[in-house]
Amino acid sequence: MAFDGLTQKLNGVFSKLKLRGKLSESDIKDAMREVRLALLEADVNYKVAKEFVASVSERAVGAEVMKSLTPAQQVIKIVNEELTRLMGSGAREIKLNTKPPTVIMMCGLQGSGKTTHTAKLAKYFKNKDHRPMVVACDIYRPAAIDQLRIVGEAAGAYVFEMGQENPVTIAKKAIAYAKDYGYDIVFLDTAGRLHVDEELMQELQNIKQAVTVDETLLVVDSMTGQDAVNVAEKFNAEIGIDGVIITKLDGDTRGGAALSVLSVTGKPIKFAGVGEKLDDLEVFHPERMASRILGMGDVLTLIEKAEQSLDMEKAEKMARKMKKGLDLNDLLDQFDQMRRMGNLQQIASMMGANIPEEALDEKAFRRTEAIILSMTKKEREKPDIIDPKRKRRIAAGSGTKVEDVNRLLRQFEQINKMMKSMNKKGKRAFRGMGGMGGRGMGLPF
Repeated sequence: MAFDGLTQKLNGVFSKLKLRGKLSESDIKDAMREVRLALLEADVNYKVAKEFVASVSERAVGAEVMKSLTPAQQVIKIVNEELTRLMGSGAREIKLNTKPPTVIMMCGLQGSGKTTHTAKLAKYFKNKDHRPMVVACDIYRPAAIDQLRIVGEAAGAYVFEMGQENPVTIAKKAIAYAKDYGYDIVFLDTAGRLHVDEELMQELQNIKQAVTVDETLLVVDSMTGQDAVNVAEKFNAEIGIDGVIITKLDGDTRGGAALSVLSVTGKPIKFAGVGEKLDDLEVFHPERMASRILGMGDVLTLIEKAEQSLDMEKAEKMARKMKKGLDLNDLLDQFDQMRRMGNLQQIASMMGANIPEEALDEKAFRRTEAIILSMTKKEREKPDIIDPKRKRRIAAGSGTKVEDVNRLLRQFEQINKMMKSMNKKGKRAFRGMGGMGGRGMGLPF
C-alpha cells in the first residue's frame, strides 16, 4: 500500500519519543531530522518537506508541548494536523451546475489512467442517481475510442463518439446532445501525450475556449513520484486545472506526490484511484489520509465502503444465523462480501491494524474457498459428515492436502463454538478469540 514505508518510519520516530518522559528542544530537533528524511524518501517535494518540518518544529517546541504530561502524543497530534493542512482542509468534491449539464474536462499524460478514471467518475455519479455521459475526444491513440466505449458502458454511462472528427467539434456536439437528451454530467476524455507538449496544450485550450468547461481535472500516476507533481504544475500553468485525481494509491508507491500536489500547484486532490475496478475510486479526504499515514486507520472510509459494497439483507441474515451456528456456505458468503470491499491490505490499513502481510494472504483465502467449493452441498451444510474418505476427495478436488482440509474444519468448529459461547455469555466470550485468526488458512475471523 502507498505510504507503508513512510508510516513505518514515522512510527519509529514516535516510538523513540514515547520512551522519553519529557522532551527537550534537542529531542524535537533530532526527531524532525528523521521525519524530514522519511518524507524525502517517500518522494515528497524537497521544499514541501523542509517547510513541513519547520512548521511542526515551531509548534512542537512551544510551552504547550514541553510542559505536557504526554509530550510525544502532542507531537503526533501536531504532525497529524500539519499533514492534513499540507493536503488540504477537507474533501473537495466536484461542484455541479444548478443548470445541467456540468462539463468536466479530463486531461493527463498517456498511461496515467485517464480514460479508466473517466469511467470511474461516471460510475461514481451514476451511483448517485445522475445521468453521466462520457465523450471520446481522444482521436489519436489507437483503440482509445474502443477503450472508452468498453469502460463507459461498464460504468453505465452513455458513450458519445464521432470517430476521427476534430475534438473541438466533438465536444460542442456532445454538450448539445447532452442538453437535448437529459444527461446532466458530461466527461470529456481528451487526448494524452507521452510528455507535455505545445500541441497538446493548444488543443486543450481550444476546447476550453469553444465550450464552457466547469471543471478541469488532471489525472496523475502516483507511482511517478515527483514527476506527477511537475506534470500537475505544467498543466496548471498552461491550461488551468481545478483539481487532481491521483491514481494507483493502492500500489507499492512512496506516495510523496499526494503530499506535494497542493503545496506546489495550489490545486487540491479531489479523488484517489485505489484499484483496478471501476468502483475503486475514493473521495480524497486529507484528514483521513493523514490518519492512515500515521497508522491510525480510516474507519470512516471503511464504513462508507461497507455501506456501498455489502448486501445488508445478507448481513442481517448472517447475524441471525450466528445465534444458531454457521455452515460453510455462510463462510463463502463472507468471502464474497469482503472481496467487494477491496483487498485485505486496504481493509487492514483503514482499520489501523498492524497485521503481517502473511496473515492477509489472498492466496490463502482462495485456497480455503477452493476447499469449500470442492465439497458437496450437503457437506457444506453439515461438515460433521465429512469422514476421511470425503476429506481425501475434497483435497484432491481443491488441489490441497488432507491436512489443509482438517485445519479448515477444525478452525470452523472452533468459530462455531465461540459464536455459541458469545450468545450464552455475552461480550465476555471475546476473550476466547486469541489465536483463532485462521492465519494458516486465511480465515477472516
